[in-house]
Amino acid sequence: MDLTRSKEELFRRLRRDISDERVLDVMWRVPRELFVPALNYSYAYDDRPLPIGEGQTISQPFIVALMTQALELDDESKVLELGTGSGYQTAILAELAGQVFTVERFPSLAKSAETILNNIGYRNISFHLASKALGWLDNAPYDAILVTAAAPKVPQALLDQLKVGGRLVIPVGSRWEQTLLKVIKRDKETEVNQLTSCRFVPLIGQDAWGED
Repeated sequence: MDLTRSKEELFRRLRRDISDERVLDVMWRVPRELFVPALNYSYAYDDRPLPIGEGQTISQPFIVALMTQALELDDESKVLELGTGSGYQTAILAELAGQVFTVERFPSLAKSAETILNNIGYRNISFHLASKALGWLDNAPYDAILVTAAAPKVPQALLDQLKVGGRLVIPVGSRWEQTLLKVIKRDKETEVNQLTSCRFVPLIGQDAWGED
């Protein structure tokens, strides 16, 4: 199957579960094939994660769409992304939001993603290498936070960087199986909604998993 046919088939399936036309339109326009290694080029529009090096993956398109939809972005949104990875999810966010702040702990992935995204022409993305502390406190608070790695619990450090009314989308569970959560910060508490079961690489840092 060529890329055009596989892309059309992918989007037929995405439309069964994703209702936000803005998200679908952006995902159609952003070329996923630019963000996968050459070895996996022909699989760019398969609905599955693909390896990108450093033990990391580019997420399954359905999960990208579901997470992005849950963030409820508009063109004035200020978004934090933990886990730049290939840069594909970053590009989707940059198409929908006003500002994107993205954090990656692997320098090789951060450099590759920044090069691809700059070459495409994105100018509303700021890049940062991760420290042990989660997030990017200097630019907080954020309207939305997306985490592309799994935590054992909802990190308080990220809730503290979220505006009241802001949305945090994060996989939470064990190192092997998680539930994707949408967390909305309220004045005195948080509202937690379960979206789907999922599997992500572990989130490393304070208030998450250790290096081991």
